[in-house]
Amino acid sequence: MTVHPPRASDARVRRLAATLYGYAFLSELVLLYPLYALLFSDTGLSVWQISSLFVIWSAASILLEVPSGAFADAVSRRLLLSLAPVLTAAGFALWVLVPSYPAFAVGFVLWGAGGALASGALEALVFTELDRLGAAGRYARVIGRAKTAGTTGVLASILLAGPVFAVGGYPAVGVASVLACLLAAAVATRLPEHRRPETADLDADSVRADAHSVRADTDSVRADAAPALVVGDGGPDGPGRDGGPERTGHDGGADDDEDLGWWASLRAGLAEVRADRTVRAAVLLVAVVAAVWGALDEYTSLLARDTGVGEATVPLLLLLTWFGVAVGGLLAPAGERLTARGYAGLLALSALALVAGALSARPAGFALVAAAFCGFQLATVLADARLQARITGGSRATVTSLAGMATDVTVIAVYAGYGLLATGAGNGVAFAVAAVPYLIVALLLVTRGSRAARRGPARTTAGHAG
Repeated sequence: MTVHPPRASDARVRRLAATLYGYAFLSELVLLYPLYALLFSDTGLSVWQISSLFVIWSAASILLEVPSGAFADAVSRRLLLSLAPVLTAAGFALWVLVPSYPAFAVGFVLWGAGGALASGALEALVFTELDRLGAAGRYARVIGRAKTAGTTGVLASILLAGPVFAVGGYPAVGVASVLACLLAAAVATRLPEHRRPETADLDADSVRADAHSVRADTDSVRADAAPALVVGDGGPDGPGRDGGPERTGHDGGADDDEDLGWWASLRAGLAEVRADRTVRAAVLLVAVVAAVWGALDEYTSLLARDTGVGEATVPLLLLLTWFGVAVGGLLAPAGERLTARGYAGLLALSALALVAGALSARPAGFALVAAAFCGFQLATVLADARLQARITGGSRATVTSLAGMATDVTVIAVYAGYGLLATGAGNGVAFAVAAVPYLIVALLLVTRGSRAARRGPARTTAGHAG
């Protein structure tokens, strides 16, 4: 690992973070966000047709998620981050130029493809560059602030959409969205990426050897780098915080020092997930925590309208929920201090707040919904940080994309379940039922932690070591 003077490393970390925040903000500065459901409805689409578009969106992400992650590992993560918003911009342009169900479907395929290109590649690039600078312990803080920057972009789009729409209708909103995506693509080219010259593709034996090395290195990684929340092995650890031991990418795993070919990257990533149950558990945790509230976000406008407010007030309630999401990202440094029980408590309290807010059927209940989304965003950031610390092989983007694919599959299940529940019982009940998976995960965390405590003395992280 290259050794940098402290001040030089800090300057590089700040430069990386600033570029990342700009990319996240512009990627989410999409004025179509608060209006695309209305665009679909005004074009004549039914609720079921709109729901089918969401499924197409998720299906496109699922099909491309893992292959794009392997491609990012093999070629260039920065390249994929530059291409992602260009594809999204093409989809938005199609929506406003030829508004129709086929155009909306193709647009969602392009949007899903863009999301798949960025998913995995972004987290892998940020963690690898921080690791190279000796600042891997700052990952949760940086990625949490990046998510807040993205949320700020969403808030800005909600505020700007109305005035821009009043001036130029859907075409003006579409043009503004396309321009923001193209600016994001330009910013992505400024992200740092340090890769060694591409080595020869590994053969099958070397890929299998990599899987065995992953298994052999698991214990040392747990001791040196495991943040928070051990779901798979029953450990009671809490999330590691900045200032604790930092992974350097040289603790025995290959990490990101080698550039594998696309096929070898894909196989190595799958091998790592199969070989290491803690990585597997981290992937599943990301999927459950991120998917449920992420899917519910698509229906918050319906929940807001059910409180009896006028159409003009609905965006204000949505602003409240997105403010909660923004705060959740900023709380990542504090969240890293949580033990497994603390993380379980975060999930449980957020779920209960969601139930109470959704069933209140009052505008004031959206304050509780916002608090729930704040907790879920924080939980998502911490789960992602845990996953990145668990990955030891060179296919970091591939493994992260597997988590993204699992998230997309879960999102589709939530869409389907929500449609059935909301049709029969209403949006409030559907939101309340969607909180149940979080309560189950919280219970599993507490149960596994209790079993581990009975087996022997609890292991402590750097944040809790005496």
